[in-house]
Amino acid sequence: MESTTSMPPVSLTVGAKKELLKLKEQQELGEDFGLRIGVEGGGCAGMNYILGFDQKKEGDQEFMIDGIKIYMHKAHGLYLAGMEIDFQNGLNARGFTFNNPNASKTCGCGTSFSV
Repeated sequence: MESTTSMPPVSLTVGAKKELLKLKEQQELGEDFGLRIGVEGGGCAGMNYILGFDQKKEGDQEFMIDGIKIYMHKAHGLYLAGMEIDFQNGLNARGFTFNNPNASKTCGCGTSFSV
């Protein structure tokens, strides 16, 4: 398995980090769990984002962002390099948002994109 790499290809806003730490604590996950960030085929624009806590798998790279362990399959970096993940907690929108400079098209739900 890959070792921890120093420069994560994605960034997390202060709001996203706060919400992720809260969710991990609520789910009572062990230290072997990290935040999986990735992509999968599907959605109205062709690809969906993956965001959830998981254990490290074969082919994963491991990153640390301010104490949050990140797992990402090495093939997904091409689609996610430079992406910023935020958490919105407003009246009009609540949830994680993805600002991906590689996306050529996104859909209204904000979780589907194409490159």
